Amino acid sequence: MTGFDTIKFEKKNGIAYVTLNRPQLLNAYNTRMRDELYQALDAIKDDNEVQVAIFKGEGDRAFCAGADLSEFLTAPSPVAARKARFERDVWGLFLSVPQPLIAAIHGFCLGSGIEIALCCDLRVATEDARFGLPEVGLGIIPAAGGTQTLPRTVGRGWALEMLLSGNLVNAAEAYRMALVNRVVPRGEHVSAAEALALKIMEHAPRAVRAAKQAINRGLDMTLEQGLEMERDLALPLMVSEDTREGLRAFKEGRKPKFAGR
Repeated sequence: MTGFDTIKFEKKNGIAYVTLNRPQLLNAYNTRMRDELYQALDAIKDDNEVQVAIFKGEGDRAFCAGADLSEFLTAPSPVAARKARFERDVWGLFLSVPQPLIAAIHGFCLGSGIEIALCCDLRVATEDARFGLPEVGLGIIPAAGGTQTLPRTVGRGWALEMLLSGNLVNAAEAYRMALVNRVVPRGEHVSAAEALALKIMEHAPRAVRAAKQAINRGLDMTLEQGLEMERDLALPLMVSEDTREGLRAFKEGRKPKFAGR
């Protein structure tokens, strides 16, 4: 897939790579990037060859430093903005992608940047990464899911501290509050994300997708509802060829050869 201005998109060996590509502006998020991310996510969602997707930022300074304020200050009318968001709900599309999504983060990860990262399932960050939601300092609040995805990831207390203070959080603090899964030396975030992707890809794609669905959907259910959903997802897998292959491989002491891998 080519013809993008604000992102790069490529596929390699079952992994899709989406690179935010406005390094001169610290990969600031604008409407063009929104539309191009929508196209890339839509392509990933419908591509059975893609088993994992990695999101990263171009340049040395930032994953994404937030919204492009120059565009924000010339925003369209609220009616037009609502219509555009309905037609290009990139955040809803992020959350509907069945494949695991990994954010490989370096430098600044602010505002819309942290919201993109939170829409991913796993986050790998470099030691120099800095996280924050500075919107309250502009007299606004996050409007792309940050008030909802952050507390679901780090808990109410940490989320309120970040949102209300606007303070930046370093990588060590982000790891301590479970905002990121791993912290790696500078320059190693993409390779670490790839290693994690390859580990995921050792397993049956259908089982991986079902596990992601069970966790993400279950968070908004009662325990009873979640257990029922888990059973509904598990039963078809138990009689699948993937399960039979997994059991054969276990007995024979070899790596399984799952379909679609």
